[in-house]
Amino acid sequence: MANVQYYDVILKPVITEASMAEMANKKYTFLVHPEANKTMIKEAVEKMFDGVKVKSVNTLNKDGKMKRRGRAVGYTAKTKKAFVQLTEDSKDIEIFEGL
Repeated sequence: MANVQYYDVILKPVITEASMAEMANKKYTFLVHPEANKTMIKEAVEKMFDGVKVKSVNTLNKDGKMKRRGRAVGYTAKTKKAFVQLTEDSKDIEIFEGL
């Protein structure tokens, strides 16, 4: 496995209508590095955002879609989503407050 640091684990937040609705329950969605595991994701969220305590992490692997360009066939990149549930006494994540 590659040497993945905590700042390389979380790539970007996922901002959809469904993920915005879950933020009321302190559940946040992130796009993460495909080789990151649940403990790495938990540590990265707690280190990147002050006062945040993670209760649980659920992950979802998505394979790349097949794309064609004429006769040439290829695949888009694989992605991985992480659904992070915070504890009740945890602070909210600041990047989502203005949305």
